[in-house]
Amino acid sequence: MKVVNIKKGLEMNNQRIKNNKPDYGIDAPNVVRNLFAVGIMGLLLLFSIIIKLWSGIIVVGPIAQETILIPMAPTGFCVGVGFISMAIWMLWSSKIGKIRNREKLLDNKLWKGNETVLDIGCGRGLMLIGAAKRLDKGKAIGIDIWQSEDLSGNNMEATIKNISLENVEDRTEVKTADMRQLPFSENTFDVVLSCSAIHNLYSKTDRAIAISEIVRVLKPGGQALIDDIRYYNEYKTYFLENGCKNIKKVNSLISELFVSLTTMGTIRPVTMIIIKAT
Repeated sequence: MKVVNIKKGLEMNNQRIKNNKPDYGIDAPNVVRNLFAVGIMGLLLLFSIIIKLWSGIIVVGPIAQETILIPMAPTGFCVGVGFISMAIWMLWSSKIGKIRNREKLLDNKLWKGNETVLDIGCGRGLMLIGAAKRLDKGKAIGIDIWQSEDLSGNNMEATIKNISLENVEDRTEVKTADMRQLPFSENTFDVVLSCSAIHNLYSKTDRAIAISEIVRVLKPGGQALIDDIRYYNEYKTYFLENGCKNIKKVNSLISELFVSLTTMGTIRPVTMIIIKAT
């Protein structure tokens, strides 16, 4: 009985440790769900042909006195494998890839430890916490409007829990605020971060306003680190229009081309560093 109780106690302790790991959510959960759904339908189509429920040939026509035969097995295979692979990649990116990407992005700045940092669209605190870990006397503030369609379980409570689990409560703050109307004075922040957030503004006008707000709250000589899935040329234009001439694109061209091709152009990664003129 004693051995059983010890074993049960160890299992409960391991579960508590597992549950106390920070959880940064799944990006675009509805997209992941839809990719899996379409991929499964593609595989079911292929399976129905393999077990000979039907011929797998669609007859079109006659058109111009010719009958067109369309084999559906290759379509089922490509849709099934392609869409499910993309969904799995998005899950991997959400759970593992984006944490690695966070460190790579933050390594683009030489941190002093006393910076004042703003994370725009902080979500469940991925970039916010990463920046806070590099501070000793500084402070990191995260803002979001907490849209769950952009990130699973996206709410302030989840962010605060992750902050507590990562032991950075003393140098972080979280607010509900819109990136198009930042509740901060001009020239407030040494660093402004934004990871996969600005593209969620569907209007070009709104994205232009958000970037003008980033420049407004950034101190002269301050640095903006932007990581997103599209709109590089647009973002660059808006930063230039707001007087930021020092703009550098730092993501790998090979990686950008690979992701763009595998996602049929829907994702075109962009990582850029902008320094506000002094």
